[in-house]
Amino acid sequence: MQEATAKERLLKKIRKALLLKRDNPYPNLEEVPLYKESDEAIEIMFAQNFTAVAGNFVFCEDEIQLIESLLAITEKENIKRIYAWESEIQEILDRYEFPFFRGDAEFQKAEMGITKCEALIARSGSILVSNGGAAGRRLSIYPHVHVVIAYMSQLVMDLKDGFEVVKRKYEQIPTMISAITGPSRTADIEKTLVLGAHGPKQLYLLLLDDTIES
Repeated sequence: MQEATAKERLLKKIRKALLLKRDNPYPNLEEVPLYKESDEAIEIMFAQNFTAVAGNFVFCEDEIQLIESLLAITEKENIKRIYAWESEIQEILDRYEFPFFRGDAEFQKAEMGITKCEALIARSGSILVSNGGAAGRRLSIYPHVHVVIAYMSQLVMDLKDGFEVVKRKYEQIPTMISAITGPSRTADIEKTLVLGAHGPKQLYLLLLDDTIES
């Protein structure tokens, strides 16, 4: 009986609190920046934070450097089966006769997936991806090496800025939006850090500068 009485007292306090109307103590919370302002260039901030979480960052001045970087990655990782499903990436690879699979035939043998992204989050060094494009969900998750081709114009400061990019881009928000922060990792097994347990073991970001006026 005493327990029921205590429960009633608690519920009575909750009901009373709900009836009391109070002013919002933080009316401008969403307008308050999450972090202190930094004088560091946004691309440098991203590169530092991305590499800090075991990402491989490569800056490419043009498409030729991008293709050279892809060749270096395939040699380093001993890659044979490369998949790219987005038309913009396929066009770049076709221009330089870079070999890849444009369909999903024998996808279970895929060793590398090349995709675009929605945005690059400088504060956390994360890559914002979605299933809104032709790459879908699989290409950024299944192959053990994931290569993302992105542009300087896609750099934003915070995650909320990245979500705004997605909202402006799509009439209907994609069903899957994910922030990739470094390669897949887990420490569930004997508290030992293991890369690639639930996704790609290696993550590469090839950043093209599209801000230079021709």
